[in-house]
Amino acid sequence: MTDLVLPDLVLGDDGELRCAWAGSGEMRAYHDTEWGRFPETGSSADVVLFERLTLEAFQSGLSWAIILRKREGFRRAFAGFDPYRVATFGEPEREALLADTGIVRNRAKIDATIANARALLAFRDSEGPGEFARFVASFAPPPRPAPTSYAEVPGQTPESLALSKALKKRGFTFVGPTTMYALMQALGMVNDHLEGCVAREPRESVA
Repeated sequence: MTDLVLPDLVLGDDGELRCAWAGSGEMRAYHDTEWGRFPETGSSADVVLFERLTLEAFQSGLSWAIILRKREGFRRAFAGFDPYRVATFGEPEREALLADTGIVRNRAKIDATIANARALLAFRDSEGPGEFARFVASFAPPPRPAPTSYAEVPGQTPESLALSKALKKRGFTFVGPTTMYALMQALGMVNDHLEGCVAREPRESVA
């Protein structure tokens, strides 16, 4: 049980203040251990980024709680987000995904995931393993003061628009500026934990 003690913050049963969306359960665990943290660079970072990119695209128009509940289903359906395997998906796999109740069954988003796996592999072929993470991180803006309420958190920024345009140029789809801002939040490229949140410790630069 949590009680609202400050605008857009909740006091958990552990005595800690958090962003209000992270009051309990899976959302609290995600908020405390993952949201706002950039994966280590290297070839494995590409898999993590592909998963984050995919889940943010599927979240568009839905609540993050729905996506988080279905996360293991997404991992199973998309071969652990191995871009090499997803890039080989054809019509049989598409039809199987559309029938899979463990994920969000949206053809446009499924097609985007397959296209993005192929775009990621093309990026790796041209730039090298691990370079995709550095490319994405290069769009991080300078640090800014901690927001004190959700009203101060933007839906998109010039940097998320630039990242969106850069990814589209590379062949990625379903990467609009609002979705890219959500990705930047998830990766800690911007620190949108509210002032007073227990998870708002200083972050090292991801650029």
